[in-house]
Amino acid sequence: MVKSKSPSRLDDAIRSGASTLYARGVVGILLASTILALITANGCHIFLATKGQDISLIPSLIYGMVKWLWWGLIAVMMWLSARRFPRFLSFSFKSIGLQFALGSIVSIVHLALMQLTWRAGFHWSVWGKAYPSINYFVISSFGTDLMIYGFVFGISGFLHTESQRQLDAMLKLELEKQLSQAQLHALQMQMEPHFLFNTLNAITSLVAHGRNPEAMKTLGHLNTILRMTLQRKAPEKVPFAEELRVIESYLAIQEVRFAGRLEVKIDATQEALDGLVPCFLLQPIVENAIQHGIAPLEEGGLIETHVKRVGDRLWMEVKDNGCGPNGSDTKGHGIGMQNVRERLAYFYPGAYEFAAVAPAAGGYEVTIQIPYERVTA
Repeated sequence: MVKSKSPSRLDDAIRSGASTLYARGVVGILLASTILALITANGCHIFLATKGQDISLIPSLIYGMVKWLWWGLIAVMMWLSARRFPRFLSFSFKSIGLQFALGSIVSIVHLALMQLTWRAGFHWSVWGKAYPSINYFVISSFGTDLMIYGFVFGISGFLHTESQRQLDAMLKLELEKQLSQAQLHALQMQMEPHFLFNTLNAITSLVAHGRNPEAMKTLGHLNTILRMTLQRKAPEKVPFAEELRVIESYLAIQEVRFAGRLEVKIDATQEALDGLVPCFLLQPIVENAIQHGIAPLEEGGLIETHVKRVGDRLWMEVKDNGCGPNGSDTKGHGIGMQNVRERLAYFYPGAYEFAAVAPAAGGYEVTIQIPYERVTA
């Protein structure tokens, strides 16, 4: 088995999504810690002002940064560690025990930095007078820092878990999308050979009966259909005007085959011609109408196709005066009809209508309604 060295589009999408989520988390954490540092610095500065001391904001700012940006950097380190070791931020007993040990070390280091910052503040005499004696190495300070570490760990673990859940959801949606596209491609490939084999059988029948001019004309129409089909990149939607050319070529093939026993009526408004439909949507329905409705008749048959825009919907109807579905139910029949149903469900989940009925007067009617989408320039 050969493995590709380059990442797939799915891998790129997941990595991009992960990077975006982590970047947002890091920015949020640093922003929150910066805001707390500025609030603390401003509070210190105001406190000195109430004592009538006019001092630069710098020592208060340094104090606020050491007090709060420290925790922001710790949170960022947690996130970066979790990217490489996902279980680092899990809430298992083993992980919590490890975090307690790390939290104790981090708290002691932080208290030492706070003590050094306070001592450095004596370079500003006013600072030293305002804060004459501070000792951060006490149980209460250690307990407070350990609680802050636990809070940072809890929030980081929660955000990490949520981000992983979102990434898993993104992966699932992308895989479902790829699976649906692969399934749709397989369905279309299933339907097109079905149409091709039927047409080639019709041409073979014409040649066998010595109807060579009709066979040549049929081959011309088949060439038109195949050329349009091969130019498409399945799966996709196409303008109904293009879809209509396929239907007209197909019906022209069938008119030659039935030698005057088939009458065709097509009525499509200009708005309908500008609308988008899934490729090969009506052709299998027309094909079923001919095979199951018209072909068994001894005399001529009629196929009518009506397409128009109704509000924000595109309304399509194909009906014939044939013998109906031969006593079967009205759910449709054949590969083509099932293909139509499944493609409609793919392109318009919960937003389409498909009805196939056999009127009491005879024949068969298929009606489809889908959201109207105009072709963009």
